[in-house]
Parts: sequence; structure tokens; C-alpha cells
Amino acid sequence: MAKDHGPQIKNDKLYEDLRDDGASKEKAARIANAREADTLGHKGTRLDDRSKAELYDEAREIGIEGRSKMDKDELVDAIREH
Repeated sequence: MAKDHGPQIKNDKLYEDLRDDGASKEKAARIANAREADTLGHKGTRLDDRSKAELYDEAREIGIEGRSKMDKDELVDAIREH
């Protein structure tokens, strides 16, 4: 069970996981709260709603290797994990 980090953290489990992975408190809080609010998509859209070409361009911009061999679902996962 995740520790309660107060009302400012909307997803305590994700917050703890991100902190364990080395994210700063601020970054972990932003990501956890955005995920809970379902606002992690690019430019106000959900990643799942974007085309493969848009996802590929995003993956290229952030430097994801192996993107040319990925299908749409793999690109979404890689971008989310980056």
C-alpha cells in the first residue's frame, strides 16, 4: 500500500514508483498528478489518439532508439516510459 503523501499528490503509488526510479519530488508530483488527471498526452491530446506518424516524430524528437521498427502501440509505450 502506498503511503499517503497528502492532497497535493493525486496518485501516491505512481509518485513513489517515480521517486524510487530517481525522479525529483517535483517531477514525480507533476507526472503522478497529470497521469491521474489523464493529461499526459502531447499538446493536449492523448497519445493513443495520435497517428503513428505523429508518434514517430515525437519519438525522434526525444531520441528513442529503434523507433523505425516499432508499431503504434510500441511507440506510445516508449514515449510514456521516456
